[in-house]
Amino acid sequence: MLLRWTDFITPSTLHLAPLVELLLEPIQRGQQLATLQLGLQEVLVNAVRHGNGNDPRKCLRVRRILTPRWLVWQVQDEGRGLSPQQRCCALPAQSEAPGGRGLFLIHHCFDDVRWSRRGNRVQVSVRRSRSWAT
Repeated sequence: MLLRWTDFITPSTLHLAPLVELLLEPIQRGQQLATLQLGLQEVLVNAVRHGNGNDPRKCLRVRRILTPRWLVWQVQDEGRGLSPQQRCCALPAQSEAPGGRGLFLIHHCFDDVRWSRRGNRVQVSVRRSRSWAT
């Protein structure tokens, strides 16, 4: 199998279940499916809410990349991006803090998380399992 990718462009909306389903198409079964659903949902919700400010006139750009060893998703919003200091993957120190849990979840759902320099595109990756479709 060679490198394959698929691009998706969608309006910025919180109606994300159909998109998550499409993004996870290569995975037919497995315990990891629920974890990846949670992680992708969180990545997309963050892009809509924080990146695009819930503005339905803005779009999300998503690329799914399949390699022999990795499944990669790149999610880009139209926002200003997160600074490196805001990309923390630890839980907030105070349990009643209004935010910060999403990035913690993202870092725990994927094997690798990387940000663009600007911070408005995140790349999340998971090592491929033999049980996945090709």
